[in-house]
Amino acid sequence: MNSIFKAYDIRGVYPEELNEETAFRMGAAFVVFLKQKTDKSKLKIVLARDNRLSSESLFNRLKKGVLSQGGDVADIGLATTPLLYFSVAHYGYDGGIIVTASHNPPRYNGFKIVLSEARPISEETGLKEIKEIFLNHDFKEEVSGIAEEKKTIDDYISFNMDNEDFKDIKIVVDTANSASGLPVPGILKNTGLMHIFSELDGSFPNHEPNPFKEENTVFLKEKILKEKADLGAAFDGDGDRIIFLDEKGETVSSDLILALLASLILKTSPNAKILYDIRSSNIVKETVEKLGGRAIASRVGHSFFRQKMREEDAIFGGEYTGHFFSGSPYFIESPFFVLFRILNFLKKEQKPLSQIIFPFRKYFQSGEINFKSEDKESKIKELKDRYREGRVTEMDGLRVDFDDWWFLVRASNTEPLIRLIIEAKTPDILKNKVGELTSFLK
Repeated sequence: MNSIFKAYDIRGVYPEELNEETAFRMGAAFVVFLKQKTDKSKLKIVLARDNRLSSESLFNRLKKGVLSQGGDVADIGLATTPLLYFSVAHYGYDGGIIVTASHNPPRYNGFKIVLSEARPISEETGLKEIKEIFLNHDFKEEVSGIAEEKKTIDDYISFNMDNEDFKDIKIVVDTANSASGLPVPGILKNTGLMHIFSELDGSFPNHEPNPFKEENTVFLKEKILKEKADLGAAFDGDGDRIIFLDEKGETVSSDLILALLASLILKTSPNAKILYDIRSSNIVKETVEKLGGRAIASRVGHSFFRQKMREEDAIFGGEYTGHFFSGSPYFIESPFFVLFRILNFLKKEQKPLSQIIFPFRKYFQSGEINFKSEDKESKIKELKDRYREGRVTEMDGLRVDFDDWWFLVRASNTEPLIRLIIEAKTPDILKNKVGELTSFLK
């Protein structure tokens, strides 16, 4: 069971690595952990689940685990991860857990956990302690807590909606038969919405719920072109990531979206802090600083990123993989905030998305390239020595910057992989450096 505990959540193959017994112990361990951190006599935990085929049975046992330790449950049922976070923070609950494996294939499942105020939990903020309780406590089946069903999606929709009329803007949204589709019709009812793969099916029959992979946006691209849509948006399996495509069906890298949003936000909030992860294009930092904002780098991982957002009181932030975060009051993933800012800009400028993004396409990037490696750390150390003449950053893995290119190598938190990204000022430099580093890492 050790292997299911990752850097910022719990995840594994069902039922071999993670099963109903895991779920019961997880619910019980979380309540024990919270009781050690507070003097409250009663704790109330929000529980939710995605629509994977194993999620309902895992959810039921998770609930039993919480109740067995005297925790009360607010059961919000099928939900997205941002809806769980919103529910915990908006109603003042003591914590929350959603049964989800996010963007992973159907055979996976897992748990994402937050503390009160939807504060993130990771290895550094409690996940290691929960793991120790999970592994070493003897939990009994007696039920002493109370469970109630609570509907929170209507308030979440109201919180996210923009009442502007966007019906003339055609947008295709792909939610991959996942729970991420639940709030879409309500939040986007004032747009020219075309919602594909909206039917819930936890086997994900049309494609995996991972829009970061190009093969999973093929249908979306076809629909954009067929319908002459203005843009497309693809959500992952639990709705906390969004990937954008322009009117040509071309994917717009999330760091370019971040740069665009930063340029819009800083016009009305000068001197604001914008957070970006270390994989992002240099255009993000350059854009923020040019407009008088403060660009702050973060390590990779949604829990680490949200924690940094709170520490810095950043107004907005985004990860390379499509996680976007708004600041106060909740510091949670806010994909619809981003979507509506883009819709507003499209309406105002009367230009296609490809033209709006074009000024931010200053550099050439490889995208994330993965290499299998059972000895990740030694490979990264070799690279540090080989490229020691560059400017070295070791916030998360190894990033080395030169005047006309940079690269980042990181050990995956979840797989025996090394992840590589390269950015360069010209296509020729990029091609040369991709070949150079690929040869080494293979």
